[in-house]
Amino acid sequence: MEVYLSINDWVENLASRGRHSFSLNEVRNAFADDTEAAIKLKLTRLVRKKKIISIHKGYYLIITPQYASRGILPPSLFIDGLMKFLERPYYVGLLNAAAFNGAAHQQPQEYFVFTNFPVLRPTNKKGVKINYISKRDIPELYLEKRKTETGFLSISNPALTAIDLVQFDKRVGGLNRAATVLNELAETIKPEQITECFLREVPVAAIQRLGFLLEVILKKDIGKHLYKVSQKSGFDFFRIPLKTSAVKKGYPSDEKWKVIVNTEIEIDE
Repeated sequence: MEVYLSINDWVENLASRGRHSFSLNEVRNAFADDTEAAIKLKLTRLVRKKKIISIHKGYYLIITPQYASRGILPPSLFIDGLMKFLERPYYVGLLNAAAFNGAAHQQPQEYFVFTNFPVLRPTNKKGVKINYISKRDIPELYLEKRKTETGFLSISNPALTAIDLVQFDKRVGGLNRAATVLNELAETIKPEQITECFLREVPVAAIQRLGFLLEVILKKDIGKHLYKVSQKSGFDFFRIPLKTSAVKKGYPSDEKWKVIVNTEIEIDE
């Protein structure tokens, strides 16, 4: 077991080995002879020197020279480690997953991370905001692993990203923004991603809205495939509004998808 003269040396050694984070428990184990008060004081000094930052209670990021001016690491470098520390299943979704999956010009200002319950409070540090969206189940089967400098990141595959964009459209700025992203994302959704098993994991209303947007508004062939699989799965479509928060009466509805067209969709090219 290596012996370090100071916590600063220990942190620098971690960084030299490619580590970008550590937990308070790791420090306690490495400096078992130090009191809790002494450890916390030394960590506070490193925070003041901007060598580390506390991103969550008991979890610190190491600020390497290339990120010193920002004072924080990009979320893609620490989300996986943070969620492992919290012992939470997760995936990066919505606009962030869309950017990974081909909607390249969608560069969100916030990170959206899906995880299970109980609800996690947002992380907001040094201009980096991470919003956590809670789901009862995290569908591991429909996630993809993407390589990062520090390891891997779990993201939703294009089909799950598309469903989430419609189901949580308010989180991304509304249906127009969701449809704009879908316009690009649709090209990366493969028919084999939309299966009967997949559709049973998601709300029927989200399937209807997504299908209407893909087939009727965006004229994408994948919308026809979505309809075919949803019919094969035996789903009953009931009339639902395209925009959930708008008035339903007095608007026409699409007969195929049973969507009441109570808002006009405008795509940003």
